[in-house]
Parts: sequence; structure tokens; C-alpha cells
Amino acid sequence: MTISVAERAELAAAVSGLLHDECTEGDVRRVMGTDEAFDRELWRKLAAQGVTGLLVAGEFGGVGLGALELEAVAEATGAALLPAPFLSSAVLASALIGEAGTGDDKRRLLPGLVEGTSVATVALTGSRGTWAPEGVAVRASCETGPDYTLSGNAHYVLHGQVADVILVVARTNGVFGVFQIEPDADGFERTAATVFDPTVPLSTYTFDATPARRIGTAGWDAVRHALDLASIALAGEQVGGARRIFDITVDYLKTRIQFGRPIGSFQALKHMAADLLLQVESATSAAQHAAAELASGSEKAGGAIALAGFACAEAYHTTAMSAIQMHGGIAFTWEHPAHLFLRRARTGLQLFGSSELHRERYLTSKGA
Repeated sequence: MTISVAERAELAAAVSGLLHDECTEGDVRRVMGTDEAFDRELWRKLAAQGVTGLLVAGEFGGVGLGALELEAVAEATGAALLPAPFLSSAVLASALIGEAGTGDDKRRLLPGLVEGTSVATVALTGSRGTWAPEGVAVRASCETGPDYTLSGNAHYVLHGQVADVILVVARTNGVFGVFQIEPDADGFERTAATVFDPTVPLSTYTFDATPARRIGTAGWDAVRHALDLASIALAGEQVGGARRIFDITVDYLKTRIQFGRPIGSFQALKHMAADLLLQVESATSAAQHAAAELASGSEKAGGAIALAGFACAEAYHTTAMSAIQMHGGIAFTWEHPAHLFLRRARTGLQLFGSSELHRERYLTSKGA
């Protein structure tokens, strides 16, 4: 389904309004200290707005939108530092089920994700964290009939401790498949990872002859499609976060008085702010361009997504680091919000692939 630019803006504004009221800095700090690391009540309210079913077709309860709307909503979730399984459940898993699953798979799994009553995740990459075919470290075996077993491990599984719909990408007979396991399956163990950013919980999954069922018959192409959408959502979150911490910093520069005048009038800080604004605007353009290219089915979509992958991550990290410096000593305390943005920015530098990997993909797309 296609909606107008105005309707897209209204959708993003509605999400932003809800998060402004119910995902304040205090809420983020409270939630990230809990075992689940997200607020289920807020998640249900986001479901009512269509966020959890953004990419899901209407016949399965979703709203059936695409990359452009996803990026716009992600800017709002990133600005609020939303601690919730948005990337894992509403984007990566939903897109993978939609692309790889049969009709029965979709009817069985998607309505719960759309309603916010189930949380999904995808175990995709091994310890190298490449989010690429060569990084998959789980193997699927099928000795008799349709039944499979999984062996190996997966790392950096988003919201892996709370997921009740668990999808696994595994190698099988020289190709890749998408599999589902039950949370209490034999031979399955999940371990919470130590993370730099507690708003983005990660897990390590271990499989030892774990019973699994295959989701459809699609291979890596389906995984790549889901990763492309996840990368666009992450880029949207990064530019949303970068713009938010930039605005917080500019407000501080206008009100902090030193030597009898606002520090924002100092030439060095003016230059820093101008450079950061250029980075934020450029990154925003990269994220929105990637979404537009994917939405249009352009052959250039892969290169645009790769460009957004490193440009948005690096712009966010630079902006968050500079924000701490520009705030002075006050921002070097954990109590200042700048640290929350910096931690999210650093996590994003590796999620769904490092800047080096995205640069390599971008150059490959250009035939370099």
C-alpha cells in the first residue's frame, strides 16, 4: 500500500507524540533496568498505532506499508531511544516471515506480532557478526521426513531473552533456510550477552540437535530482503537520534552562559555545530534516499542501503561524541542524556554489519 507524503508525516508525528509522552528519558532509564528491557504496555500502544504491523500485509492484520514509512517511523523511535523490540520483531522477523513464509506460516505467526502479544527475533549471524552468508554458524540437518535439527550458535540476537517466536537462519545442504524453534525446545540455550547499551539487549543462542521446522522454502534472498529493511530502519533510528542529541546540544549552547554571554556565540562552537548539522542533514538524506530506492524497486537500492549503513552510523556516533564535548563536564556523568545517545550510537556501529562491510558493499555496487 502507498500513502501520501502528508499521510506519512502524520503517521510519524503520531508515533512521535506517543513516545514524547510515554518514552521520556526517565522511562528509558527505568525500562532498561528491568529484566525484559521493554515496556509491554507501551508496545501494545504502538501496536494500536500500527507500528508493530507496519510491514505486515492487511490480510494478516497489518497495515502493509513499506520502506519509506518504515524509515519515517524509525526516525521517531530513534529520537526517543525507544527500548523495545522494534528492529527485531516489527522489522527483521516480520519482514522475514512475510518474504519466506508460506500462507500457513504467515497466518500462524504474524497476527500475534501485529497485536504486540508476541515478540519475535531472528538468530542470524555467528560470532564474527558479519550479518552476511559467510557469517552464518548454524547448520540444519534433515535425516527423516520433514523434521530438522539445528546445531551451532548465533550471536547478537536482538531481544533474544524475551522472544517467544524464534527464527533461525541456518545452512542446509549447501543453501540457506529459515527455521523456527520453540522457546523450550530440547538442546536450545539462550544466554544474555553483556552489552554496552542496555536499551539494546543481545543474546547468544546455542543449538545442540534442536528440533526445528522450516519456514517456507526461501533462502538467502529472503534474508537479504529482511536485512535491507532492517538496515533502513536502523539508519532511520540513527538519524533520528543524531538530530535529537544535536537539538539538545544547540539548546544548551543557547542557554549556558560563560564570560557573560551564551557559549553558542563562541566561534569554535559555532563551527562545530555547523559541521554537525551538515553531517545530520547528509545522513538524513542518505537514509531517506535508501528507503526511496528500495520502495521503488531500483537496481541501485543495494548501493543506497550500503551508503546509509555507514553514513548514518558514523554521523550518529560523531554527533553524540561531539555533544558530550560541547556540553563540557556536565555531560561526562552517566546522569546526562548524552550518554544514552552515545551508547546507542556505538551499538549501531556494528549492528547489521560494520561500516567497513557497508563500504565494501557500496564499492561493489559501483563496480569498484
